[in-house]
Amino acid sequence: MLSTCLSAYAAEIPVDAKLDYNQGIDFYKLGMYERAIESFRSAVRAYPDYVDAYYNLGTVLEYLKQYAEALNVYKQVYVRNPNDYEVVYKLALMSSKIEDYTKAEEYIKLIPPTSQYYQRGQELAESCKLAVNLPPQKPVNSPSKIAQYSGVYENVPSPTGVTTDANGNLYVAAFSDNVIYKITPDNKRQIFIKSELISGPISLASDSVGNIYVSNYSANNVVRITPQGNATVIVGRVDKPYGLHVEGNMLFITCQGSNSVMRHRL
Repeated sequence: MLSTCLSAYAAEIPVDAKLDYNQGIDFYKLGMYERAIESFRSAVRAYPDYVDAYYNLGTVLEYLKQYAEALNVYKQVYVRNPNDYEVVYKLALMSSKIEDYTKAEEYIKLIPPTSQYYQRGQELAESCKLAVNLPPQKPVNSPSKIAQYSGVYENVPSPTGVTTDANGNLYVAAFSDNVIYKITPDNKRQIFIKSELISGPISLASDSVGNIYVSNYSANNVVRITPQGNATVIVGRVDKPYGLHVEGNMLFITCQGSNSVMRHRL
């Protein structure tokens, strides 16, 4: 989300820089992202310490998945305000997006436990460790722990998507309850996760390290849930996400609202 309020130093900012900044916000709201980028760049050229303009520029670049450029822009905010832990988290996230996991973890270590971004940083750190220490994928012909006979799992409220993991657990999305259920091979049912981040879950998919992906139809995003049950939004601004498929380190998302299929690098 763009910053729309000016910082305490606003009185020092030249009028032309403020005009470019406001124009950038207007272009962003209209979906004219390249024009927004031009306006925010013009604002920081006019006033090189324009932190809010740097932040918004980084946000647009991140939205467009130009992660390396977004990383460089967020660095400009960090050098001017190293205690902005949202930006520190953004630096870690952008570093992970370009697969510089060592640098990502360095940034994560800068976030203190008292910050609201501490938990998100820890979840990202866990994802980085998984990314660099991927266990071997389960062989295709390995025996499944799921019962190999026909049957029915009963009394599952408003079930939509399903997926499984390497341990034979079945995961079921309950659309109306905003819950992901876990059913073990011995048919024990439990709530895997019920969180404010789960909103209208439709499809589920899983990867080789046990992460579960959820398409949130009502929230227009996709959430990743670690095997430990920690949830993080990994793809936002998806227009009515529906189907999911994981192939290697790529996630594919069908978008009903835009009649398209999105490809996202995990």
